[in-house]
Amino acid sequence: MGDWGFLSTLLEKVQTHSTVIGKIWMSVLFLFRIMVLGAGAESVWGDEQSGFVCNTLQPGCENVCYDWTFPISHIRFWVLQIIFVSTPTLLYLGHAMHIIQKEKKLRLKISTPGGPQPNKSPKYTDESGHVTIKGNLLGSYLTQLVVKIIIEAAFIIGQYYLYGFVMVPMFPCSKKPCPFTVECYMSRPTEKTIFIIFMLVVACVSLLLNVIETFYLIGTRVRCGSKRKAHRVTSAENPASLSGPKWPNTDEALRQNKLNMEMESNHSVGGSLDGAKEEKRLLSGH
Repeated sequence: MGDWGFLSTLLEKVQTHSTVIGKIWMSVLFLFRIMVLGAGAESVWGDEQSGFVCNTLQPGCENVCYDWTFPISHIRFWVLQIIFVSTPTLLYLGHAMHIIQKEKKLRLKISTPGGPQPNKSPKYTDESGHVTIKGNLLGSYLTQLVVKIIIEAAFIIGQYYLYGFVMVPMFPCSKKPCPFTVECYMSRPTEKTIFIIFMLVVACVSLLLNVIETFYLIGTRVRCGSKRKAHRVTSAENPASLSGPKWPNTDEALRQNKLNMEMESNHSVGGSLDGAKEEKRLLSGH
């Protein structure tokens, strides 16, 4: 595990800047790939070439048959797989660290009294340096997920086409300088088959986690975008206070109607009293 120390240290830093599913993927990478490969692979595959025996004494025939049967050692193949799958994550880590350092300098300028104040504020990090995955950082995160999915799938397919997923006990070989078709045998084929299937299952789990995380992030972004759009329509184009038709106040309308009726009644009574007084004056004048 000492050879994996530097890579493990870098990948541990990514955990603080990834989602929950990303943390699970990182745990699968550490526990079921790096640790198992470092602890058990050497003991299982240590005699891979020395235990490869062919029933011929022709010089060079055995080496040629081994190279034809296993173009690349399983151990080296899995090491390359881990390195290639981890590279996009490390590139995302570099982007995240660049943003953290950039916004740290921005916070320092904001907190400096008397100095020139920047026109913008930190967008991706909080006071403790925790990163929020959004904007360009979200695009970088999604890109590294898609690249990891492609690499993981390519290595699974490549392993199948290179030597399949089952170790057979006997390999017929007719490559030069072998004088005829010889039979070569691999040591402990059943144990190695179990190890191959285990690494295949872990690779498929890793691939599935990357796919789930991609759809999770896309779904989260779509929901957030729809919420922002609804908020923008409500607050700017159709404010909540003006969103529905305004109905008059019932009590106010009743009071206004009563007042109008009283005014009309007073006007009628006043008019009739004035008419009576005028008629009485005319009669007394006669």
